[in-house]
Amino acid sequence: MELKTKVNAEEGKHDLLITREFDLPLELLFKAFTEPELIEQWMGTKVLKFEGKKFGGWQFETSDPKGNVVFKADGVIHEFSPNKRIVRTFEMAGVPFGVQLEVSEFEAVTNETSRVNMHVIFETVAQRDEQLKLPFKQGINWAHNRLEEVMSKLK
Repeated sequence: MELKTKVNAEEGKHDLLITREFDLPLELLFKAFTEPELIEQWMGTKVLKFEGKKFGGWQFETSDPKGNVVFKADGVIHEFSPNKRIVRTFEMAGVPFGVQLEVSEFEAVTNETSRVNMHVIFETVAQRDEQLKLPFKQGINWAHNRLEEVMSKLK
């Protein structure tokens, strides 16, 4: 099955380009990335903090059924332009990837479809390559499929 979310990782570079087109209006796509209750639904994680503003912070955490934390990530939002762009840092606890810079740009394709283009920049090529050893491409596709499913109900 072809993955709808495209991940472009050029050899020897320290970044990723991620693109996905959604059957959602631009405003709904942006809401999915910025409203905590919606983030929780499609990402399957708890939003401990989300401040949608310049220099706002964010923090996500996922626990297993026994209450053990299995995923924790946080960062700072450096730019927040509604329906256009979010620039933030992203740091996951307990992994060797270092701090990443994410530039997410949102655009309308038609009145009923939209696209997100994410440019993820790592400190080093090695850190980027370590992330790509994980089932990263499948995971982001799963999350984006879930995003479209959750948000389609709000159309």
